[in-house]
Amino acid sequence: MPYTPAMPASPLAAIDHRPWPLPSGPWHLRMSWHDLLFAHWPLPAETLRPLIPPQLTLDTYEDQAWVGVVPFRMSAVAPRPAPPVPWFSVFLELNVRTYVTIGGKPGVWFFSLDAANPVAVAVARRWFHLPYVRARMRLRHDGDWIGYESHRTHRGFPPGDFRGRYRPTGPVYRSEPGTLDAWLTERYAFYAGDAFGRVFRGNIHHLPWPLQPAEADIAVNTVCHAGSFALPDVPPLLHFARRLDVLAWRPVGAV
Repeated sequence: MPYTPAMPASPLAAIDHRPWPLPSGPWHLRMSWHDLLFAHWPLPAETLRPLIPPQLTLDTYEDQAWVGVVPFRMSAVAPRPAPPVPWFSVFLELNVRTYVTIGGKPGVWFFSLDAANPVAVAVARRWFHLPYVRARMRLRHDGDWIGYESHRTHRGFPPGDFRGRYRPTGPVYRSEPGTLDAWLTERYAFYAGDAFGRVFRGNIHHLPWPLQPAEADIAVNTVCHAGSFALPDVPPLLHFARRLDVLAWRPVGAV
């Protein structure tokens, strides 16, 4: 349905859309996501199940698993209560993800998160247990098109490249509960593992996604190689979001 998102002073001004209550402790990190493309492909669940820790259930929609390639721009990244700083707080990111659940809390599992900021990569790997990797990246605006390029440079990690352009093609809307659009995007946790086999949940919070339909021309897309699978040769399901302000909590043990 058509949707005009409110602009409260904090994402915490609206919480009734959440699938479970906010964590009891204070949030630890704030950030804003800009010019974001969701490009999703269906894959058989049996392809992805061996790549997910056994403690987690691979989430499916009508028995179908999905993989997302998500390029965007980060800004205002800062831990509580520090202000944003230019050398840490603004950078490009592209993640490859699928969907998992445990304990009734569905979330995101990342195969890789490419970022053009070595400091942010180091911090996220250490404190959030996420597979961030260094990359050379570029975003440019050409009219209403957004051109995006990423070349992975992280030593010891499989190579991966993305080159394409995308743009919104319709008005902002809020996805309806129960739809595939909502299932793919309205998730308020990520899951991560460490070298000792432990699994962590990181809670996040934001307003409902201000989605728009989108189109994309993707010339190169090899970023999924780190997950040891190939994307099917079918057009992706596409969504765009201009901006989302997000709060994140420190990860805790999920089991």
